[in-house]
Amino acid sequence: MLFSAVSLPAQEKERELPKFKLGGALRFNYNFCDWKAGHRDRGGDFGFDVLYLKLTGSYRDIILSADYRFYSKDFGGPMLKYGWIGYRFNANNQIQVGLTGVPFGIQPVASHNFFLQIAYYVGLEDDSDMGIKYLHTSERWDLAFAFFKNADELLFGSDNETSDDRYGYDVAGRNKEINQFNGQAFYKFGKNSRQRLGASAEFGQLYNLDRRKNGTHYALALHYELLWQQVSLKAQVTTYAMHPKNAADDDDEVISMTAYGAPYLVAAKANIYMLSAGYTFPINRKFLKKIQVYNDFGCLQKQNNDFKDSFQNVTGGMLDCNPVIIYVDYAMGKNHGWLGPDWDGFSAGDASNSWHARFNVNVGYYF
Repeated sequence: MLFSAVSLPAQEKERELPKFKLGGALRFNYNFCDWKAGHRDRGGDFGFDVLYLKLTGSYRDIILSADYRFYSKDFGGPMLKYGWIGYRFNANNQIQVGLTGVPFGIQPVASHNFFLQIAYYVGLEDDSDMGIKYLHTSERWDLAFAFFKNADELLFGSDNETSDDRYGYDVAGRNKEINQFNGQAFYKFGKNSRQRLGASAEFGQLYNLDRRKNGTHYALALHYELLWQQVSLKAQVTTYAMHPKNAADDDDEVISMTAYGAPYLVAAKANIYMLSAGYTFPINRKFLKKIQVYNDFGCLQKQNNDFKDSFQNVTGGMLDCNPVIIYVDYAMGKNHGWLGPDWDGFSAGDASNSWHARFNVNVGYYF
């Protein structure tokens, strides 16, 4: 009994407890869109953007990560951006299960600005799906392999369409993404700079709710990243194609995609070209740590010759006033759903085929 009484405190001291960390952000947004008459009349709008919470945790080799966001009702309302449970085999290998990030393209994003790159708007950047993913990292290589049963499913009826209340764009309407395989590899090199040369591949099925048959979709990408002193450069070339088994009266040249509570049509087949460049100025003052200026350009080249190509160019700067971060962007779009009056600009294109601009300031407190 004496031995037990003495040894118990030592056992308690050695016991490993679960560790959790909670972070997030509160953001507000000002925007002025030149194609909106109301904005021209009143000088734009300033309002609530998002409140989000990030939770990370670990217990021995079991890990978890989640990001839950509260947007306004018009932008989809509350939604889970990602959330997964994982197992860390060692410092170089882990597996994740749940709503986990799709390993496609430059990670985590191919942009510097608030609007992300044009690939995001067709579901090929900053997307998460339901499945299992294996990650390996070493001195020279970063590898990822994943299987996704489907996109984040919120409506569980047999014939329910994909819900609009999501962060990343997924196929919607009468088709659903299922049984998707992803593979990705990065080769890291450079002595005085950090460089990554990579390739991504994606193949999956499209289940049609009307015909109850499976079509296919695929995407391939080559990408390069350079981080040298204050310079950041990101370049990516992507091709994708979606071949749904639609009903006879449906148009196979376009497909519905959805996020932020609002679906739209995109071209079913296209190439994407993206080039993003940034430069960081260290400031190191009391209220301003650094400023990054950038220009991110993207083109969606549609393979249907009757469609007008889509373009996005964002020139701006990020002010790091830790914990406050401010993005000031001048975003221009042509045949772009979010940067112009034609909501389905990513499909056939805007009849005017003209450029439109949005001036945007996003202010966030990150914790």
